[in-house]
This record gives sequence, C-alpha cells and structure tokens, in this order.
Amino acid sequence: MTLAEKILARASGRSRVEPDEIVVAGVDLAMSHENADLVRKAFLEIGVPRVWDPGKIVIIFDHRIPAESEKTAATHKAVREFVEQQGIRHFYDVGRGGICHQVLADNGHVRPGMVVVGTDSHTTTHGAFGAFATGIGATEMAGVWVEGRLWFKVPSTIRIEVEGAFAPWVSAKDLILWIIGRLGAAGADYRAVEFDGSAIRRMTVASRMVLCNLSMEMGAKVAFTPVMEIAPDADAAYERTIHVNLDYDIPEPQVACPHSVDNVKPVSALPEVPVHQAVLGSCTNGRLEDLEAAAAILRGRRVHPRTRLIIIPASQRVFLDALRLGCIETLVEAGAIVNPPGCGPCVGVHQGILAAGEVCISSTNRNFIGRMGSKDSFVYLASPAVVAASAVAGRIIHPEIVMARENAHV
Repeated sequence: MTLAEKILARASGRSRVEPDEIVVAGVDLAMSHENADLVRKAFLEIGVPRVWDPGKIVIIFDHRIPAESEKTAATHKAVREFVEQQGIRHFYDVGRGGICHQVLADNGHVRPGMVVVGTDSHTTTHGAFGAFATGIGATEMAGVWVEGRLWFKVPSTIRIEVEGAFAPWVSAKDLILWIIGRLGAAGADYRAVEFDGSAIRRMTVASRMVLCNLSMEMGAKVAFTPVMEIAPDADAAYERTIHVNLDYDIPEPQVACPHSVDNVKPVSALPEVPVHQAVLGSCTNGRLEDLEAAAAILRGRRVHPRTRLIIIPASQRVFLDALRLGCIETLVEAGAIVNPPGCGPCVGVHQGILAAGEVCISSTNRNFIGRMGSKDSFVYLASPAVVAASAVAGRIIHPEIVMARENAHV
C-alpha cells in the first residue's frame, strides 16, 4: 500500500484499502483557527453536550490577530468561552502561538501515521511529518467533534521523485511552483502525493513543509515527504510516477504570476515588474530558514524607496529564534516592518492589504484575484530569496543580480 492507504487502513480498522473505497476513519487530531466559531455553532445545533475528546482538539487564533474589528473580537470571545466550557487544553490565543500549521509543528502535536483534519485548506502541510492531514469544512468538523470519526474516499497516489541538487538561489518553493506549473491547478485533484528521492531526503523539515503545504494548490487531498517511522510498500501501486532532476529541470527561481498559482514562469522570463509591496511570511514560508534567507540578502542593503517590505514570522517561537539570531534586527534596519506572528495580509483583511493597481511579490501560497485586497491588484508568488531581492530592487528580480551589486538600489 501507499502511505495514504496504510494510514487510512489503520485508522479504519482494516487490513487493506484500495483507491476510491469509502472508509470511516478515526481522527487523531482536529484543528481549527478562528473558524472554530462556525464549528462551535454547528456543534451546538447537533445538541451533544461535550466534545468527543478535548485532548485531541487544537484551536489556534491566527487569521485575524490581533482582532481587527469588533466582529472579530466577538468571535474570539465566543471561542474562548467555548474552549473553557469544554475543557479544550490545547488552545493558542493571541501572543501564545502563531500560524496554526507552524504551531502544531512547534509543539509536537503531529506524529507519523496520524489522521489529522483541520478547518484550513493548507492542513496538507503536516504530511511533512508523515500524517494523513487534510482540510475539511466547519460542518464536517462539528461531526468530528461529536464522534471523533470522518468518512474518506481513499485517494489514488501520485509519486514525485526528485533527484539532483538545487542551483544557487533555488529552493523548495521553486520546486513546488515548477511542479504546480507543469501539473496545473487540478493536476493532483483528490490525489495523495508522495515526494521522495535523494533531493527530498536532503531537505530540511521546514522545506518539506513547503512542498506539502503548496500541494493543495494543485488539488492534492494529502501530501507526504519521507519519515523514518512509516513508509510505502516497495510494491505499492501508483497512479503515475513523475521524475524531476533539479540539475537541469529548475536552473533558476520560479514565479507564479497573476492570477493563478499554476501560471508559473522562470524569473528571467518576466518583463520588468515594479513592486509596491513585498511580503515574507505565511504557513508556506514564514519559518526561520526563510527569515535567514531574507536577512542574508538585506544585510547592508535597504528596501527600495517605492517598495514596502512586510515580515511575518510564522510563530512566536520562530519570532524569538529570529530575534536571538539577529535576523529581525537586520530586516528592520533595512526598512522592513514586522507584523505579529499570524496570517497577516495573506487573508486579505488586514495588516498590509493592497490598493487597486498595486503589485505584490509574496512568499505566500495564493495569488487569486482579490486575495490580498483590491480585485484590481496583482500578486506574484515566489521564494523568500526572490521576495527579499525584489524588495531591494523595487522590481521582481533574480537574487544573484542584487547580491552581485554593491549599491543598495538597482
């Protein structure tokens, strides 16, 4: 069996499952952010007095923190009261957590072989830890809070084997953007994706999280990178196997152009694109290695006068680590502003939304029309290195060009 099949077989009490079968699987962890209020309301309508297991529910405020409106403040208040009433132990309030997917990782909530559901589409991130992790809706989550179980259709699996070595300034973000560009936004629709190969096994955990996170943007139900504790069988049956060689397939950074994540081009193929805002953060690329990459480029340089650079650490722990290492000082001295750990402008409601006609280069995961504010703005997606270099140049640019020049402005 594949990884997805093995985990669903275990969770549904079966010796074997096949693609397209329907199984009812036990849930090991159920996560929600502010939309826990929608789940709460659906749960109360069901009429069950207590959640099935308060120790297996995690609630994290991250999308609208601190509260940007009275409506959000009321939502936060209602969820806090519910958490206390139900005895939900794993609750991360403002200033105590950060982005939900990073907080789960920081605090060891996810382990190999678990079934993890979250009311956030990028719950696929936790396949980097060997979990069958997927996003679900609020009413589905209410059912999980009642029963601790959920039905799944067993997905078929696409295997992506990656060999070779990254070129300078090319990273996991470039790899997954390149793959999405080739497969398309629906290329892995309701499939499991297994990433493996020598290049994947050399990656940091943070980089593996990038791959699993963005797999959702090509439709994947779940995605996995290798872990020691669980592996697919040698004779597992795959829908297809894709081979990628970094040595010649991805020689330079990639950029997803407006208004689709699969509209991917190498950075050298773009015309001159002035940048009004650069965003470094999100559940895709707000981790320590991302902040370090940006700091390495911005050290001794300045953000371009017509560009604003917004930094959002993925969690309080990441923020503290970056402070201790001096990354935050470097970024602020260069002219960046630091938002509190959370989703920030990626949600499109606060902390750096765009006006009509503005262009943003972002390390986030979506560039749909209106994603970061005005429907007449333009969002390009790229790696932290490209984001930082573009903030210095005031236009989308290859980092090697910025690093090769002595002057602060390009």
